[in-house]
Amino acid sequence: MKLFESTKLGSMKLKNRVVMAPLTRSRAIGNVPNDLMATYYSQRAGAGLIISEGTSPSVNGLGYARIPGIYSHEQVAGWKKTTNAVHSKGASIFLQVMHTGRVSHPANMPKDAKVLAPSAIGISGQMWTDSDGEQSFPVPTAMTEDEIKLTIEEYVTAAKLAIEAGFDGVELHAANGYLVDQFLSPLSNKRTDSWGATPEGRMKFALEIAKQTAARIGADRVGIRLSPYGVFNDMGAFEGIDDFYVQLATEVSKLKLAYIHLVDHSSMGAPTVKPELKKNIRDAFRGSLILSGGYDASRANVDLQENKGDLIAFGRPFISNPNLVELMKTKGTLKEPDPSKFYTPGPEGYTDY
Repeated sequence: MKLFESTKLGSMKLKNRVVMAPLTRSRAIGNVPNDLMATYYSQRAGAGLIISEGTSPSVNGLGYARIPGIYSHEQVAGWKKTTNAVHSKGASIFLQVMHTGRVSHPANMPKDAKVLAPSAIGISGQMWTDSDGEQSFPVPTAMTEDEIKLTIEEYVTAAKLAIEAGFDGVELHAANGYLVDQFLSPLSNKRTDSWGATPEGRMKFALEIAKQTAARIGADRVGIRLSPYGVFNDMGAFEGIDDFYVQLATEVSKLKLAYIHLVDHSSMGAPTVKPELKKNIRDAFRGSLILSGGYDASRANVDLQENKGDLIAFGRPFISNPNLVELMKTKGTLKEPDPSKFYTPGPEGYTDY
């Protein structure tokens, strides 16, 4: 099967085309990666490429309880345990840089942190805090020009620190309603300055981060994750969305990034990302395309054979099947994960499958 053949991604050689998708697991006590996390990732190093859980570039991006960061020496040292463990098993690993923006609560952040977003528009629902249980999302502070520029630099510094920590590259999380995605969508970006107002303005934050990150660590070490038609965190479709994402892919291609990671959450109830849009994004982007969204080995191989993408990402199956690649090769029976343990601290439901 083509899924299990080796391939190139940027300047890297991967042992197969299986990608472990980024999965928030909330085991970083004090926001510092630890030995337990190193064990978890090394157990899943049958994948050609692992993309880490979303990792904040600053205190302002720590939206969820117990998510890791990449802005301190302690965090860099903690992540080195994971990268060493994964590399020792022959896999490559990228760090997903994720600033949660308005998807946050002060109870999950240090006292001097701010809940920031492109516009002061809150989202519906509640989120978990370890100190106060479920809490409603606050209305974020609309970012100033200086805060936008500082945040871009935080992403770039995070990428530099990721390389110091031993990662092979970084994935810029511009999907699922987090900060970069908040700038992309007119539902959350109501700015009238150069960081909003027009499609090009809404793309500017993502493209500046990508451009400056590529300049700092090399474009072949940078990927970006996109989720057109995603509905997570109060996102949704908007007028001209297909043309917008094709234009964005065209601009990203000019930066020569290693890959676009395209999310289709229709298997989880979101609208389908139309095949024509996927094809148009693929045609517009000269790098590798990672497809994700409810795949099994059979469908993954069909899409690879038909050249719809270059690699296939698997998410939840990796939670309960650390040996997923071997199970897919042998057509073994997959275990179902326990959702009640997705975000709890400790090894249960994490490293004990």
